[in-house]
Amino acid sequence: MGHWFHQNIVEPGKLPMLLALASFVVCFLLTRTITRLIRAGKGPFGNVSPGGMHIHHVVPGVVLTVVGGFGAAGSGTHGVTAAVFSVIFGFGAGLVLDEFALILHLDDVYWSEQGRQSVEVVVLAAAMAFLVIGGFAPLGVNSLSDSQQDGRGTVIATIVIDFLLALITAFKGKLRMALIGTLVPFVALVGAIRLARPVSPWAKRFYRHRPKRRARAVLRAYRHDIRWSGPSRRFQDLIGGAPDKPALPPGPGR
Repeated sequence: MGHWFHQNIVEPGKLPMLLALASFVVCFLLTRTITRLIRAGKGPFGNVSPGGMHIHHVVPGVVLTVVGGFGAAGSGTHGVTAAVFSVIFGFGAGLVLDEFALILHLDDVYWSEQGRQSVEVVVLAAAMAFLVIGGFAPLGVNSLSDSQQDGRGTVIATIVIDFLLALITAFKGKLRMALIGTLVPFVALVGAIRLARPVSPWAKRFYRHRPKRRARAVLRAYRHDIRWSGPSRRFQDLIGGAPDKPALPPGPGR
């Protein structure tokens, strides 16, 4: 195990990224645990509100991300310094992406339905980092043989084709598949071939005068959402906490 770790992680210079990913995941889980305790009124934790102004944890997260990112960029891929800055960057990124929904909406939606976007982004970022550590290179360049890499035209053609597949997948409303497809071209190929989401730009452009295809897209999206929305929500609630239930409108006479 030690030989495998040294040969596949340490020698290629992947240890800093592995440490960044580990600290990123740990920071996110710790942050969610603490915020859930604060929400439940348990434990010694509380919101940081100097002078009555609530300081969101995205603020120290930005500072740690900047310090760790610049430090890691200037430290190479080997050595203790690179490892330390990578850990700092991972903790900062965990704090920032935990409040991704707040940044996106410019509103405190942490415990609302929109807050689920933070959990989705964190899971996606961790998955992509894991793929990179596993040896997947952007746009499938790592799948080329040594002889193919010697031909500049083959490399350029591979990058262009894989980029177009990922772009088509994104226009079909499958952003997660498009992002993962930049690292795993087969995923982008599947996303580009299959029907588009009914509300995607692709469907609005190409299914407008094709009612049968539009109906198939709606039916497939409905079946997909029915099948996966429940498990996805339960997984998000498990690691991020369930959002607050929307307040019911006042009834007659209230």
